[in-house]
Amino acid sequence: MAELFAGVMSGTSLDGADAVIVDFPPGGPRTLGFATVAFSDALRERLLTLSQPGSDTLDLAGDASAELAALYARAVTEAMAAASTTRAQVRAIGCHGQTVRHRPERGFSTQLNDPARVAELTGIDVVADFRRRDIAAGGQGAPLVPAFHDAVFRSATRSRTIVNIGGISNISWLPAGEPFTGFDCGPGNVLLDAWARRHLGVAYDADGAWAARGRVIPGLLGRLKDEAYFRAVPPKSTGRELFNTAWLDAKCEAGSRPEDVQATLVELSAAVIAEATARFCPGTEEIHLCGGGARNPVLVSRLRAAAAGVPVGLTDALGIPTGQVECAAFAWLAMKCVRREPLDLRKVTGARGPRILGAVYPA
Repeated sequence: MAELFAGVMSGTSLDGADAVIVDFPPGGPRTLGFATVAFSDALRERLLTLSQPGSDTLDLAGDASAELAALYARAVTEAMAAASTTRAQVRAIGCHGQTVRHRPERGFSTQLNDPARVAELTGIDVVADFRRRDIAAGGQGAPLVPAFHDAVFRSATRSRTIVNIGGISNISWLPAGEPFTGFDCGPGNVLLDAWARRHLGVAYDADGAWAARGRVIPGLLGRLKDEAYFRAVPPKSTGRELFNTAWLDAKCEAGSRPEDVQATLVELSAAVIAEATARFCPGTEEIHLCGGGARNPVLVSRLRAAAAGVPVGLTDALGIPTGQVECAAFAWLAMKCVRREPLDLRKVTGARGPRILGAVYPA
């Protein structure tokens, strides 16, 4: 009988919990079932509040963790139903949790989660707390998915860049015949979503339609790109601690049309991906996108224009749909943990050496 793993993930965009059931046969992973459970507006607002330094409380964090655990369990249960899978067939769930504070320079990264509750609700072992050991070993704790990208998307003959456009965009560089690396390159959807919430009262700019009505503001784009993080060399990781509405407001000029700011933010997200690829992934022959931003046709179009002739496609062509890659990665990380197989992320996070990542919460 195949040994299956579940992965469940909620990202910086705060839209919901994604879960996938994955088999990892020798020929490569097969996703068997997928489900998404949307966040309520109330939970999204609580998580946004907790993501802002200085505004969090222990009660709020505890309530949100319990609610997240219930949603994670529901997403896994629905993914199992979609895969016609029973709990006895699933060896473990990889459950990353919701990042609300990422401070590797201070030795911590905080994900809201209650993995013991997820184990209780599903009856399946849960692997969580993936970042902590990497940080203890001197690493950034993120991004972790480049190891998975290398395992499933590598080509023996083509040098590939895999770009996950979530709230923050991260890049995995898979040069043919050489070791992989990866890093966070900057904002993906985080500023786009925040600006849409402020001016449209919606969670995100669907299909980039609002941005498409605007025009890029060159001066604003220049100020946004003049950020030290973009010039820093990997290993590096980032989050809402830097790229937030306060950062954006400090660079905007009064009187700018909101849709023009949105168009400029799209251009920023595309530019930082293209420029980081050119600088840190020399010889890239093809770029493959995943994450929520890969479903924004305006952003993808601007990235194709900025990529200087490098073909830009989706991970669907490599065997895993764009919206399932990250949760499949945490199913894979759970598999690595329960099999006690260390990951070597020295070139990604800066950790001192290979480490087994994650903590197991038995059912």
